[in-house]
Amino acid sequence: MHDPTLPDCPHLPPARRVVTAAATRSLGADRGPRFYAAALVYAQSLWKQGLPARSLLLLNRAMGCELRADDPVLQDWPLPYAAVAWILAEARPGQFIGNPRRHWQHLATRVTPPRKELRAWRAWACWHLSRLVLPNLPPDGRQLEVEGVREPDAAQILERLRSLGLPGEDALWTAAAAGIARP
Repeated sequence: MHDPTLPDCPHLPPARRVVTAAATRSLGADRGPRFYAAALVYAQSLWKQGLPARSLLLLNRAMGCELRADDPVLQDWPLPYAAVAWILAEARPGQFIGNPRRHWQHLATRVTPPRKELRAWRAWACWHLSRLVLPNLPPDGRQLEVEGVREPDAAQILERLRSLGLPGEDALWTAAAAGIARP
């Protein structure tokens, strides 16, 4: 059941009813625009059910889709960097959110094909947003030490989104990060 006290995430399409995994499962192996749209609605529904961590997982899946700049769904619902930042900021005490910083660190360093490099940099982009919104969350220091993982800085993330991502993706991420930094 959707919690009527939770506002809709303004960066996601509305979920007029409770959405379940069947909404994405029914698309089979399709990981294109239809899956993207369904994942965004499902993420909104999970948010409205008070499940921010699960909502963020659906946004990860949406960002992994095979999309082209001219896909109509992107006109209405661009890549959800702003939604990620908003959910991180709006999660209420007592709602499980886990440690998004560690989650995206692990995702960025363990992503598999297809679109491995782009998906890894999108994960680093979300990792950076989580650091801005929730600066006290620790990294997985053991992974950094044992595996020699080097956390990228904002300039590296921006450059990789610019070179690998969809046209304007770097601006979407920059705007999401700037929205967090507002007083």
